[in-house]
Amino acid sequence: MSDQSRERAPDTEDNDRLETYDRQDAPSGESGDDFAADREAFLRLAAENEELKDRALRAAAEMENLRRRTQRDVQDARAYAVTNFARDMLGVSDNLRRALDAIPAEAHDSGDQGFAALIEGVEMTERAMLSALERHGVKKLAPLGERFDPNFHQAMFEIPDAKKPANTVVQVMQDGYVIGDRVLRPAMVGVSKGGPKAVPAGEAPEPGPVNPQAEKDA
Repeated sequence: MSDQSRERAPDTEDNDRLETYDRQDAPSGESGDDFAADREAFLRLAAENEELKDRALRAAAEMENLRRRTQRDVQDARAYAVTNFARDMLGVSDNLRRALDAIPAEAHDSGDQGFAALIEGVEMTERAMLSALERHGVKKLAPLGERFDPNFHQAMFEIPDAKKPANTVVQVMQDGYVIGDRVLRPAMVGVSKGGPKAVPAGEAPEPGPVNPQAEKDA
């Protein structure tokens, strides 16, 4: 046999094996049990591979969720770390404001330089404190004239007022504050009652009662 024939012999044998495999679903020279065992091993390895892929995907998803939670926790810690301290400082600011409000009007107009300097110092202290709190994300609510919102306001009493829509904030007893998107202290307010029903934004007001005189004029 020539060298070329010897080189091509394996190809011919492989082709014969493939043809036999196609006909009998088993490699040539192997028993049915051997083929079944090989097939079972292949299926088992394929299943294990899919399971490992699924575990890897789940682990990657869990790590991504953990990263996002950690990032959110860090952001919250930075934004709200001063919450308790800020709430305590609001009490100090309230006392400064009460002290200023308790000064009689004639004392302001007395012209006493020492007394005027004292008043100015207390006012500057109050402004500096509120400015420092604002730099740390604490903002003052301005609810006067707004619709009552139980998420930000605490109703203390109702004031009859037929000219204003019901549940409108008409008086502020104590200022409210937020830190970030959280309520640090709700505003204590008085709300109107007896007026027309407040219409949510984007909705048309309900028609009022028919005027008989207008019907006649028409």
